[in-house]
Parts: sequence; structure tokens; C-alpha cells
Amino acid sequence: MDLAYIPSPSTGVINLGPIPLRGYAFCIIIGVFLAVWLGNRRWVARGGRPGTVADIAVWAVPFGLVGGRLYHVITDYQLYFSEGKDWVDAFKIWQGGLGIWGAIALGAVGAWIGCRRRGIPLPAWADALAPGIVLAQACGRWGNWFNQELYGKPTDLPWALKISEGPNRVAGTYHPTFLYESLWCVGVALLVIWADRRFKLGHGRAFALYVAAYCAGRVWTEYLRVDEAHLILGLRLNVWTAMFVFVLAVVYMVVSSKIRPGREEIVEPGAAEEAAAAEEAKTAGDDAAAKDSGAAEDESRKADGDAERADDSADDRTAKTPEKAAKAPGKTGAAEAAKNG
Repeated sequence: MDLAYIPSPSTGVINLGPIPLRGYAFCIIIGVFLAVWLGNRRWVARGGRPGTVADIAVWAVPFGLVGGRLYHVITDYQLYFSEGKDWVDAFKIWQGGLGIWGAIALGAVGAWIGCRRRGIPLPAWADALAPGIVLAQACGRWGNWFNQELYGKPTDLPWALKISEGPNRVAGTYHPTFLYESLWCVGVALLVIWADRRFKLGHGRAFALYVAAYCAGRVWTEYLRVDEAHLILGLRLNVWTAMFVFVLAVVYMVVSSKIRPGREEIVEPGAAEEAAAAEEAKTAGDDAAAKDSGAAEDESRKADGDAERADDSADDRTAKTPEKAAKAPGKTGAAEAAKNG
């Protein structure tokens, strides 16, 4: 009897009338929005314009989805083109099956097109987006949980994943490799953010760090998986791919740091000038507002002074009037005495 385990959803689809909401697609969408949001914040902090990341993502995301699906279908072609299989299923992306290697490779092509159209360097944009990409992967892995796929070897650990009986799977408790990889991706995102702040990574090195760190984790999570895969010298294809890409990323970081040390000073032409002009306009507006406020305050003080002087004048007139009234009878009496005398 299992004392504790992580339950799996009974279904990966929620139907709202005629509209199916699929957990796998929902996780991918959340990941894309998270990547764009964080990437935009980092891009602006680097001196870029707000919205540039989203504009380029319009190119990168579709290319990435196509690339991820192509890699999956090519490397697992037996799932779609072997005897008894329906090749149309290769287009059913909502059923799961995106290879991160193809997604990054073809997504980079889409990003290059978008960067070229905006006149900005692809490595700088990739550095800004790197933590967001790996956080998007962390979200996307939960799509495997909805589909009850890509789990690991059987285990009775308290955090084991309970899998129900279904096509191509046997009921039981297994290692939740989706969870392991999701947590690893969160750790990679934090590592890249810290290293970028600490060492001022530039020219694509933050992105290369993300790739290397992710590949290191992918090796051991891939080793735990039990789903069908192609083997080369006893190792799964994705293990070899992860090790090869890891080496490429590390080599790039070393060579790039020697050839182009430091970080790009300008990542988007004209953005710094626009920001300076906007700040100058804001400062001028604040000065004008302060000047108007000072003038209004002076005018108010002047009006208050006039009112005080008017009050003082009225008091003086009031004080002099009784004196004149008192003197008037004296003069009249003197005149009368002179007349009588």
C-alpha cells in the first residue's frame, strides 16, 4: 500500500462547452508569457526598448514550436510512421511531444530574423531572454504531468508519481521526472540571473550558461526515464545530445570571453537617446510644474499681504475717527466763547 504519492490528473482536458482546454497547451502558453515578461524586464534594464522582446518573440515562438515538434517526430518516428500508426498524429501537438533541442535551434532562427529586422544583436537578446526561457521550460514540464508521460523508473518514495493504466503505460508509482526537471530549470534560471549580475555576462554568454546548466541536469533526468527511446552505445539519444550541446556551450563561453570580453554597451540603437530625451522632458516638465507652483505660491502670498495691509488701513481709519470726533466739540466751544465775549 502506498503511503504517499503525487496523484496524476484523471484527464488532461477540460471541456468548456465545445472548447477543449488542454493542460499541456495551457502550460506552454503560461511559459511563453512568463518568458516574454521576464525577458522584457531584463532587456529594458540592459538599455533596450520596452516591447522589443515581445516583437521578436512573435518570430521566435512559432519557429520554436515547429522545431520542437520536428525534433520529436524525427527522433521518435516509430510512434507515427510504423505499422499500425496514424501519421496524422504527428500534427497533434496537444497530445505532447516537443523536443527542446529542436525548439531552441529553430527558435533561434526565428529570433535571428526578428533581431535582424529590428537591427539588434541576437546574442544580447538571447542573454536577456535566457532565464525566461528556462522558466518557460519549467512550466512546460507540468504539461507532461497532465498527459501522464515521460515519468521515470518505478519507486516507492513519498514523492513518487502515481500513473494510471492507459495506452503504452502500466499503472504504478514512478519517479516524477517532470518535477525533477521543472525544479532543476528553476534553479538554472536563478543561477543565470545571479551570474549575469555578478559577472556582467554579455555577447551570448548568459544564454550559453543556461544551455550548459540545463544540459547537465537533463543528463540525469533522462537517465531515470523509462519511455521508449533510441539507444546509442547503451545511452539514450537525448543523453548524447545533452552532453554534446553541453560541450559546445562551455567552449563558446570560454572562447567568447577571450575574443569579446565584457558586455555590450548598446543593445538597441536609439533606445538610450529616447530614454534620455524622455527623462529630459520629464525633468523639464517637473521644473515647469515647480515654477508654476512657486509663482502661484508667490501670488498667494502677495494676495495675503494685500489683504493684511487693507485690514491694517481699515483699523487705522477706525482708530482716527473717534479722535477727530473728540476734537470737533472743543473747537466749536472756543468759537462760541469768542463770539459771546
